[in-house]
Amino acid sequence: MRILLVASAYNSLTQRVHAELRDRGHTVAVERTPDGDAVREAVRRHEPALVLAPLLKAVIPADVWTRHTCLVVHPGPVGDRGPSSLDYAVQEDAGVWGVTVLQADGEMDAGDVWAAANVALPPLAKSDLYRGEVSDAAVTAVLLAVDRFASGTHVPRPQSAGGGRVCARPYVRQEFRRISWEDDSTETVLRKLRAADSQPGVLDELLDGEWFLHGGHPEDRLRGRPGELLATRAGALCRATADGAVWIPELRPRRDAGGRSFKLPATLALGRLLPPLTDLPAPLCLGGHRRTWSDIRYREEGPVGVLSFSFPGGAMSTDHCRRLLDAYRVACSRPTSVLVLGAARDFFSNGIHLNVIEAAADPAAESWANITAMDDLVEAVLTTTDRLVVAAVGGNAAAGGVMLALAADEVWCRAGAVLNPHYRLMGLYGSEYWTYSLPRRVGGPMAERLTSQALPLTATAALRQGLVERVVECGPEEFPGEVARMAARLAPNPSTQSRIAAKKAVRERDEAVRPLAAYREDELARMRRTFSDPAAPYHRLRRAFVRKEPAAGARPEEASVAAATATC
Repeated sequence: MRILLVASAYNSLTQRVHAELRDRGHTVAVERTPDGDAVREAVRRHEPALVLAPLLKAVIPADVWTRHTCLVVHPGPVGDRGPSSLDYAVQEDAGVWGVTVLQADGEMDAGDVWAAANVALPPLAKSDLYRGEVSDAAVTAVLLAVDRFASGTHVPRPQSAGGGRVCARPYVRQEFRRISWEDDSTETVLRKLRAADSQPGVLDELLDGEWFLHGGHPEDRLRGRPGELLATRAGALCRATADGAVWIPELRPRRDAGGRSFKLPATLALGRLLPPLTDLPAPLCLGGHRRTWSDIRYREEGPVGVLSFSFPGGAMSTDHCRRLLDAYRVACSRPTSVLVLGAARDFFSNGIHLNVIEAAADPAAESWANITAMDDLVEAVLTTTDRLVVAAVGGNAAAGGVMLALAADEVWCRAGAVLNPHYRLMGLYGSEYWTYSLPRRVGGPMAERLTSQALPLTATAALRQGLVERVVECGPEEFPGEVARMAARLAPNPSTQSRIAAKKAVRERDEAVRPLAAYREDELARMRRTFSDPAAPYHRLRRAFVRKEPAAGARPEEASVAAATATC
């Protein structure tokens, strides 16, 4: 069936719906439609059998929805209406929520229901839930709705048919999100921060300026006057609440000199405004009883080591890469036979940190520092020959993040993850030894196809094409535990020791054919030319992505590019 996806941005859910429908044999076109006229023009051009809107802030014109069946994905249960559905659910700690596929009509979110799915919401950030539990439920509902439409016999039901309550709620404005540091408990502060992550953030006053706060994590030991800045850690700030403290990883100024602001690690965003604070690096091994924030953690379960990491938006700055490499070396010094890299529930990695690069005094130099730090990390994984390394991809991965995973001996991917194994949409050739690791897994012709077509892949498609070894069928919350159980079964298997023994010989054979240094040198030579050329498309595309500006001449997919971090 010919399906047209219309979306305000090619975000994580739009990518996943696109890939899932392609897997099922549908012909799918994607159009970025910022307004009703763009929707109208897209429908005229493609003449689809079905119009589907996974994320649409524009109104579908009446002349479109009266002539074509137009289905809209709403991240709320049947009867819920309004543009901030998931924000309310997280801030009010709903616990159980839903996703509804509605038919577009004259009233926003009021159309007849084609499909719906329930979803449990653990107490996590909105963006994490949106890419995880909500995405799983949305895909279930979308595929059911598409099948029902294709049958030609299904009649959608009015929202009032089930006797449920209809609740239309307004957009959540900043006055509703505002934190009272003197009065709000830590849990209240966390709910407000989580409900605004990653957009729009919580507007707050800090150091005589107005900043949007992004992300929130509890701290169990530090205390101070409510609102006081207490410490820093890995770029994050710890701030006192009425009864405790929270860690805030990222900040965004309300306005910058160019009129458009973007998120940065909190200490980097504040720069010289930041007063002297104690820096408290988190221990790499944190006991399960601790409630504190750390973006890199290590634990051992018998012969299995698990090095987990979780960076906001999946972006890895030069500092992130270097700290993760240090932690990887510590993990490799431990007496384990299987090392799991990843195993977090959200993003695995999206490669280099475009926001930090954009904010640098010399973006070209920072681009170079970032890519070489990524290469150092990937090289360490590729040259680990004394244990099996498993990349556990619990969430989406793109560009260099996919290539980081491919450096491992095996890739285990959660069924709901989306992979973008390419760099082209950011105007980059790419590095991270991809010219070695990608062809050796999928073959030269497939590697060329994946990097040139620049399309998202489901985990199932990635398995079929040889990018991953296992697809893990579970929810985001269950993924870390399921990976730990699988690794525990792998470690004592007699074949594991045989594989470890063979790794060194294989690496030496490959090195004799062509050294890893040669792959790195060729890739980085291309990257250096791009970084050092002010007219290269990379600089324009990076700026457009970071500052949420349109990139002239870009395809719809290029609205998010390879490092797509858009969420809600």
